[in-house]
Amino acid sequence: MYFMALATDYDGTLAHDGLVTASTISALEKLKKSGRKLILVTGRELPDLKEVFPELSLFDKVVAENGALIYTPASEEERTISPSPPADLIEKLKKRGVKPLSVGRSIVATWEPHQATVLDVIKKLGLELEIIFNKGAVMILPSGVNKATGLAAALEDLKLSRHNVVAVGDAENDHAFLRASGCSVAVANALPAVKETADLVTKEARGKGVEELIRKLIKHDHLIAKKRLGGVLVGTSRGKDIYLSPTETVLIAGSSGIGKSTLATALTERLVEKGLQFCIFDPEGDYDGLKGAVPLGNASIAPNKEQLLELIEKPQNNVVVNGLALKVDERPDFFAELLPGLGNIRYRTARPHWLIIDEAHHLIPKRRGDTRSVLSIELPGTVLITVHPEAISTDALGLVTAVIALGPKAKGVIKTFCKETGLPAPKDIPSPKGDRVLFWRPHDSKTPFTVKAIEPAQSLKRHSRKYAEGELDEAGSFYFTGPKKAMNLRAHNLIIFAQMAEGIDDKTWEHHLRAGDYSKWFRQQIRDKDLARETAEAEKNKALSADESRKLVIDAVRRRYTAPATAPEK
Repeated sequence: MYFMALATDYDGTLAHDGLVTASTISALEKLKKSGRKLILVTGRELPDLKEVFPELSLFDKVVAENGALIYTPASEEERTISPSPPADLIEKLKKRGVKPLSVGRSIVATWEPHQATVLDVIKKLGLELEIIFNKGAVMILPSGVNKATGLAAALEDLKLSRHNVVAVGDAENDHAFLRASGCSVAVANALPAVKETADLVTKEARGKGVEELIRKLIKHDHLIAKKRLGGVLVGTSRGKDIYLSPTETVLIAGSSGIGKSTLATALTERLVEKGLQFCIFDPEGDYDGLKGAVPLGNASIAPNKEQLLELIEKPQNNVVVNGLALKVDERPDFFAELLPGLGNIRYRTARPHWLIIDEAHHLIPKRRGDTRSVLSIELPGTVLITVHPEAISTDALGLVTAVIALGPKAKGVIKTFCKETGLPAPKDIPSPKGDRVLFWRPHDSKTPFTVKAIEPAQSLKRHSRKYAEGELDEAGSFYFTGPKKAMNLRAHNLIIFAQMAEGIDDKTWEHHLRAGDYSKWFRQQIRDKDLARETAEAEKNKALSADESRKLVIDAVRRRYTAPATAPEK
């Protein structure tokens, strides 16, 4: 379920002549039974609203006084989010003969044609107030307070994102909160200006229009908002933008070092632009320093599950879960233990909007027997990234709705995916060239096609924390042995390498230097061609003393890998 709440105006939308019909009440009850929240957003004052609408308890939150007051029917708690109206304003308006004049906790309201008098009084008193119109009503509120700010406060209480809310209204003062929702709807009787900017317009008016909307929402959920929910841009193909829908399960696969993490980074930048929440599971430290995200865990400290769940309870928090401190065989258990709590949050809030699972063959491996029990029936808004699609749980692969294959083996990725899922392999798969990738939705009738993928604005040091602080396996480590193999000192990361290099004797240092062992390790295991190239120059320069060459190599390592973790690659 994507849309978790309905926010509705009262007068002219839910109600006709101040009253809500029994059929509309019944529709609201059905929406509640679907697991969604109800929010009433109105310009009315609370005492008046309680008097005309006895069924107020149906709503989880009430935004009254055009955004200035938040009311929780279940607890009867009232909370103002703006100051009380100035006493001298009320006094002056009364003296000027403004009638009727209603004074709420924060709002002051009257009717046309008193707007000119109201504006004159505000100007003479030098007050910073706003006048908002609503079909003849004239409402005076503190600057910046409107239905959108009130809705935002209510959503914060409910721990919901505005993207997961459908809003419906009819009048001038509804523009703000309609724009602040994930899908804006105007009832048939709405003002032309409201209809013009809405994503949808109902066929029916007022309460009947709300009933119509509720039926569609329960049946179709996010599909009612195709106009607004274009999705996340992946790239372009033949001049057409290609998007991922908000409920896709995506497989990104290809050879190591071919750009999978780069594409994922670009996707996160699009999510930040849209205000959509994401959580990245990052076993290898690929997203160290990612902009717009809170890092959790590092090469020496494992991520804390409770802290992660606490962070993602707030829609504004994007999180990168760094799993470098977890051993490879610990990662599936960590992920499996986290899924129930994560699933609970997604069930309640539809967040995080996107889960990005890098090295998915580590976290959801095929060999794990209980994958089916720890996975949801669906993985909406999920990206699985891997070098080895054949090593991912078949249950997880069976949920995939879009495949993005990169590199010279892209065609093989699609064939492997089909073999693992039992789907027939498509014919005439094109070979992507240059910066293009293969894109395929296995459950529609189209064959795979190439896409020019989006690129990120930021550049991250791939695996930099892993190589700097993590623990490379025995085969990937460097060994100081000396010319006579008299020692066997293992450096399992670059920090240890630099420390050992400073302490070993000159003969041992120069033995490996002249053999080209350092540049070979940097190139083959650390996969840093620039570091390998700079080191090779020192290895070839026989005019350098042991101390001079040692300093050059160690400085090159530390300059690249022991800078602050948040520093982007230059």
